[in-house]
Amino acid sequence: MAGVSLSKVVKRYGAFETIHGASLAVEDGEFVVFVGPSGCGKSTLLRMIAGLEDVSGGEIAIGGRVVNDVEPSERGVAMVFQSYALYPHMTVEQNLSFGLRMTGNPKADTERRVRRAAGILRIADLMQRRPRQLSGGQRQRVAIGRAIVREPDVFLFDEPLSNLDTELRVQMRVELSRLHKELGTTMIYVTHDQTEAMTLADRIVVLRDGHVEQIGRPLELYDDPANRFVAGFVGSPKMNFLAAEVVDAGAGTVTLALVNHAGLRLTKALAGPPPERGSRLSLGIRPEHFAAPGQGAADLTLGIDVVEHLGSTSYVYASAAGEQIVVERDEQRRSGGADSLTVAIPADVALLFDGAGQRLR
Repeated sequence: MAGVSLSKVVKRYGAFETIHGASLAVEDGEFVVFVGPSGCGKSTLLRMIAGLEDVSGGEIAIGGRVVNDVEPSERGVAMVFQSYALYPHMTVEQNLSFGLRMTGNPKADTERRVRRAAGILRIADLMQRRPRQLSGGQRQRVAIGRAIVREPDVFLFDEPLSNLDTELRVQMRVELSRLHKELGTTMIYVTHDQTEAMTLADRIVVLRDGHVEQIGRPLELYDDPANRFVAGFVGSPKMNFLAAEVVDAGAGTVTLALVNHAGLRLTKALAGPPPERGSRLSLGIRPEHFAAPGQGAADLTLGIDVVEHLGSTSYVYASAAGEQIVVERDEQRRSGGADSLTVAIPADVALLFDGAGQRLR
């Protein structure tokens, strides 16, 4: 096993820079997820760790050894791709052992590694089948098994579940979490699905446009985002944002007027330097944090557009003065066909972001 560290890593394609000085450290045995929207650079970063992309600047170290100029096969990593890339004419057993056989690994050790991987992934009864005889989930297990037999120091996963249907994705998330606990090996996982990230990760690295926005444990990012981007990206449904203007600010407090809701004001504690009067801010509140009318700093009446019932929880998709708002409400299951909903905004759980999207604390 080994940790992975990146120090001011840059990636350029000609004059175009896609990764802008990324620095982070993955501890030995940690499961870290790179997450962000399409095109943010997460797969590029993973491929640089694997050695499939050159590093334009900075250093990548695995197990304390700088690997910028080390061949991919010598880095002690194994990568699982989005496509299964199985050899269709080979059996599962042959697919698992192929890489080891090609490097001249002793037959007895190869057989041991294949048996071990098959046992861990519970595919021992599939060993004589060919890929066309397997389900999507079974093919993905075989692809992961090919990585396991290499007994790497670090596993790299590049959106491995994106080709699976919803039910299989949930099942495979559980399997991957179990696999990490069983192997205890360092794992770095790339996904654009923040639900996957929240489920699997010890820590999450949130990326945007080639920049590392924030690194932290899943609930740290959810409860204490550094900026509006992280606040809006982490969590499903997403955080609500309301336009606000500073009408008064003093030592320890700020009073806001909700721009699109005449007469609605709230006062919130603020530890840092107060913003100037007239400053435009965004007030963020998660769907589950709305309170019953009269139990917060300001009451807001919404017109209900759609109610989404998800078993024990319902999400109300509503609008008010042109702002789209999502509210989590269990009792909405029993409210019939109401066309409006009044909720309160508790000031203590609301978050504030300045015009540049940075968090005000």
